[in-house]
Amino acid sequence: MTSIPAQADGALLERAPAATTPAGAGWSSSLGSGPQSATRHFDFSILPAEARYRLLASTIMPRPVAWVVTCSADGVVNAAPYSFFNLFGADRPVVALGILARPGQPKDTAANISATGEFVINLVPFALVEAMNATCVEAPPEVDETVLAGLATVPSLAIRPPRIAASPVALECRLLHLLETGPGQWLAVGEVLHAHYAQSVLTGDPERPRVDVGALDLVGRMHGPSTYARTRDLFDLPRPLWPLPGGESQAQTKG
Repeated sequence: MTSIPAQADGALLERAPAATTPAGAGWSSSLGSGPQSATRHFDFSILPAEARYRLLASTIMPRPVAWVVTCSADGVVNAAPYSFFNLFGADRPVVALGILARPGQPKDTAANISATGEFVINLVPFALVEAMNATCVEAPPEVDETVLAGLATVPSLAIRPPRIAASPVALECRLLHLLETGPGQWLAVGEVLHAHYAQSVLTGDPERPRVDVGALDLVGRMHGPSTYARTRDLFDLPRPLWPLPGGESQAQTKG
């Protein structure tokens, strides 16, 4: 396994225990009986990696897209989209980014985050999907994908990597933890230091602005190698409040 470069100061590098995979690379499934008889079981310990990816990525969706900008130790800018990404806390504000393995060497994003401890997450509206897709290319480390895609960038306030000017939301992040979850596969946990929102996606009181979700028009990653969705088909579902109507009697009879 190719080692990843030395990690930036202040962040914690962790390695997960290596998984043990039994011999064999076939599908493992079974049909049960009773109410769940129509379900199929897959034993991930013997399922090939490609099959595991296809099953999981085709069901855990839609996934938000993080358009990640990093810099190498030498200052070369890199940009690439990742959909294994989400928000994991607000106090402190924490995001996490999953970076899959690449045969032979770490992906530039993983290498840069490890070396510098800094990255910018730009969100992707429908208007920028073509430019985002252009940065998917497996270019050499010395190639700046923002230049390749014709993207203007803006300097960040607290970190070296710039943000993408046209993105409606950009998050400046500093690495907290870097965990190797498999051979060459990394989970980067970062703290959001600064957030940049386009004025066009904010509404309401300037002192307590709200985000106009429709104006964001963000895309999400779906199944297959190239399928995306737009976040425009929305509905409201208010949460229930305790005590529920008849909740006391329900609690007494439960079990």
